[in-house]
Amino acid sequence: MPESITVVLVHGAFAESSSWNAVLTNLHGRGVDAFATPNPLRSVATDADNVRSAIAAVGGPVLLVGHSYGGAVITEAASGANSVVGLVYVAAFAPQHGETSLQLTALFPGSTLGETVRRIPLGDGTNDLIVDRELYPGQFAADVPPAEARISAATQRPVRDEALAEPQPAKTPAWSALPSWFVFGTADKNIPVEALRFMAQRAGALKTVEVPDASHSVMVSNPVAVADLIAGALAYLA
Repeated sequence: MPESITVVLVHGAFAESSSWNAVLTNLHGRGVDAFATPNPLRSVATDADNVRSAIAAVGGPVLLVGHSYGGAVITEAASGANSVVGLVYVAAFAPQHGETSLQLTALFPGSTLGETVRRIPLGDGTNDLIVDRELYPGQFAADVPPAEARISAATQRPVRDEALAEPQPAKTPAWSALPSWFVFGTADKNIPVEALRFMAQRAGALKTVEVPDASHSVMVSNPVAVADLIAGALAYLA
């Protein structure tokens, strides 16, 4: 029998591992082996090293799932990791070598994220970034119940500004060699939907799911749609 595939989920900027809770509940209910690994949000290279450690600990084939900036991290982490068999991008960046998350955000008009970001100086010339907690629900999670969105705002993990401005290190992006799947909302205010469509098409995604009127927090507001895509990817890879 083929070896079972473990799903490893990687959160993005201004979020944390609990953003995957509903997706994990759904996957576990289907008998899928899945877990969320912490993402420090310090730099693409160091964050990818953390994911590689999680992959190595699995000791078997892995399907990597990344949200937002986590897409850049899984793209890098999968480079040279022979146990990674596929990539799922959830409202996520899928960069080419040398591209940055900020460049991809600005590729098409529509993002209002920059207007809501607040800086926290780190003392070394760089900054931690957070989304203004009062503005977070409307910017990041407009289709999530308000009380839940406010908790997400209060628990968001800051991202170091250099992580978003760091050129993608790997010479060859993992999505050019591995099968990929994309899911995102049509009301994403962080990454313009046209940018998400562009990256999915460029990667040759086997399937792209657009969730009508869903926000950047599509995995929170529409966990079944995200879990369905992941389950479909696992079925394809089986």
